[in-house]
Amino acid sequence: MLGPDRGTPAIPAVPLAPKNPLPYRQRLTATRRFDTGLQALKKAGGPVTRIVLGPRWLMPPVALITSPQGARQVLGRTDGAVERGLTPMSWELRRLVGDNLLVVAHREWLPRRRALQPIFTKQNVRGFAGHMADIAEASSRRWRTGAEVDLDVQCRTLTLRALSRSVLGVDLDGRAGKIAAAMRAGTTWAADRALRPVNLPYWLPTGAQRRARAASATLRDLAAGILGSCRADQTREAPLVRALMEAIDPATDQPLSDRAICDELVLFMLAGHDTTSVALTYALWSLGYHRHLQERVLAEVSALGERRLVPEDVPRLGFTVQVLHEALRMCPPAPAVGRLVLRDIVVDGWRLEAGTFVIVGIHALHHDPAYWDDPSNFDPDRFDPQRCRGRDRWQYLPFGGGPRACIGDHFAMLEATLALATILRRVEVISLGDSFPTATPLTTIAATPIRARVRTRRLTLTP
Repeated sequence: MLGPDRGTPAIPAVPLAPKNPLPYRQRLTATRRFDTGLQALKKAGGPVTRIVLGPRWLMPPVALITSPQGARQVLGRTDGAVERGLTPMSWELRRLVGDNLLVVAHREWLPRRRALQPIFTKQNVRGFAGHMADIAEASSRRWRTGAEVDLDVQCRTLTLRALSRSVLGVDLDGRAGKIAAAMRAGTTWAADRALRPVNLPYWLPTGAQRRARAASATLRDLAAGILGSCRADQTREAPLVRALMEAIDPATDQPLSDRAICDELVLFMLAGHDTTSVALTYALWSLGYHRHLQERVLAEVSALGERRLVPEDVPRLGFTVQVLHEALRMCPPAPAVGRLVLRDIVVDGWRLEAGTFVIVGIHALHHDPAYWDDPSNFDPDRFDPQRCRGRDRWQYLPFGGGPRACIGDHFAMLEATLALATILRRVEVISLGDSFPTATPLTTIAATPIRARVRTRRLTLTP
């Protein structure tokens, strides 16, 4: 029997996605590791595999998708058959940080995305991303030659400082550690609850739930302080906060409430901080380990002279950009993204039933030897424009894909490029560890300090 869509098989005739064959305990553990765990599930069950963790009345079935075609058929849909805002993960995150672009349903998301999109056009981003070069220069200047540093801490501090000064209009220096701890505690709690068949009641004062509430209070208080500062000082330069203050809520035809604005600010602190930070940390560690690649970046940035770098320099930093693309392939900030199936759909030749929680395994896709030569090897040249020709756009998804892809992808890449080039022009990085352990509370983070030794280079900047 054929369906109406160009002769494709009618959905009832398509077989249900096959169950994953791993033993139950391994399935349960693997679903909580969004990088290596999902790779193990894919290896055992193929590019479309169904993971049953409990009876349907207790927990929805989970389907893991790890093929480019499958990713496109889930993330690229515009027919309302899948929804991001109704996934178990979104419900838990809403309890923690409120309603924002990441977790709201499509009807609420679309007008708010349209209100915020103008901030992140390429023209506007160039206007405020230049803060990153100045901050990276000042930060690396403070590193003493021969000193040992934790690249993870340094990059988190640097990116939060740049984010706060470029779009939030405040100075968050000295609070990077507290903010990162709150984000990790909160997202770990949300992800754990979303992927467990049975959870304790929200009101029960367990250690994890107390930490999650404290994390939520920390982030909400910080957002409220940012908004209050901008309302008190109308001259303060804070493009993201100003845009939220001017946005209109389509449900009421009124400006967004202070609560709604703070919900969005928490999201942008999480996304804007983690995306750039993990890419920069992984890139610096890799270049400190593969020193010949570091010398290629240095040669490229040295050709620009000794003046301050500006966003207009990025087109001349092609290899530096390739390094960051490869860092995002190896260590994507969002190792997986989820959708809830609202009606039966066909994905990569298999049927997914309504009510299924779909996970697109981005990390697993980025490390699949079917799509990448020697995927465990750090090779920035795989992103040379010549080698990219003919590559499936959906096999590389560092910022997600489809209508709900990351709104700030260009901003993140521009900031990371300026930071990486500026730091390596100022210092030589020598990595002291031969591995990059990660954890995935929700986004990808470094699981241990990423130790490196730095040596100052001779440089005299000109205006």
